[in-house]
Amino acid sequence: MKATGIVRRIDELGRVVIPKEIRRTLRIREGDPLEIFTDREGEVILKKYSPIGELNDFSREYALAMSQSLGHIVAICDKDVIITAAGASRRELADKAIHEDVEQLMQSRAKLMRAAANNEQLVFITAHDNETQQYTAQVIVPIIAEGDAIGAIILLSREQGAAMGQVEMKVAETAAGFIGKQMEQ
Repeated sequence: MKATGIVRRIDELGRVVIPKEIRRTLRIREGDPLEIFTDREGEVILKKYSPIGELNDFSREYALAMSQSLGHIVAICDKDVIITAAGASRRELADKAIHEDVEQLMQSRAKLMRAAANNEQLVFITAHDNETQQYTAQVIVPIIAEGDAIGAIILLSREQGAAMGQVEMKVAETAAGFIGKQMEQ
């Protein structure tokens, strides 16, 4: 565990303020759920809670099945990070922070289908993507649960001239709808 040198007092209602610098660094926003853990040494640990992360094994299997059926790279993310990926090296996408472009799509609840072959500007997927885009086509569909955007289904291709069609869009919409319903139960 890394020390920050920041000390806060607990108020009479048992509340403590998480400093703005830490909230910004960890992308913790007002209303975000936090999980609380304790250990034997008396430490209290706060961890940003990801409802989609709770479905990790399920989402991994779902992404793998979609990837095998469609022949594309499939990623499932929450509001901050890619939870699982299939059809590509897991290290390439999984556990990487999402790019603000994907975050904005989720917040606007917009669905996206683009291809570089059509000279459309592709969205960066991870926070560390740069100008050298490594994908040629993409579909991004937000996962909505109880009216809130909680993540996204992302389909990607690296094949030259690749284009995503209505089949890929419908599969992504179905997956997003199904996962959203699972989160509501």
